[in-house]
Amino acid sequence: MDLSKMKINIGISDDDRENITKALSKLLADSYTLYLKTHNFHWNVTGPMFNTLHNMFMDQYTELWNALDVIAERIRALGHFAPGSYKAFAELSSLEDAPAIPPSAEEMIAILVKGHEAVARTAREAFTAVEKANDQPSADILTQRLDIHEKTAWMLRSLLGN
Repeated sequence: MDLSKMKINIGISDDDRENITKALSKLLADSYTLYLKTHNFHWNVTGPMFNTLHNMFMDQYTELWNALDVIAERIRALGHFAPGSYKAFAELSSLEDAPAIPPSAEEMIAILVKGHEAVARTAREAFTAVEKANDQPSADILTQRLDIHEKTAWMLRSLLGN
């Protein structure tokens, strides 16, 4: 038996696994872009809220960093390669890159609110492919990501008085 050509047989069709992988790849790209932006802001925040935001951004980028591995490993479990280059992430992500010149602390917060909301939308859109295939592990990841991104957006929005 040639084990190098062993077919995946987990109860999800090849087409469904490919569709789920495409959706998860977009989520991975959005999450990585938001991770990088949050880490950038952690390094470059200034002003009277420096300590609070510096620590908050560190907690947020650490959480995002850990989520990247979970999403990428699910893509691999579905039999596909996870995107992992800046070029691939730029092509797949719905988020804009961070501004070249660091904005004010308040602008950073607003940018991150929009970023978390965008990632939540991407996760929500992925449910179509996941539910069609009855893929509970991917659905679990999406549910966790939605909870975190919506909660983080709310907390950041609260700093702006919203």
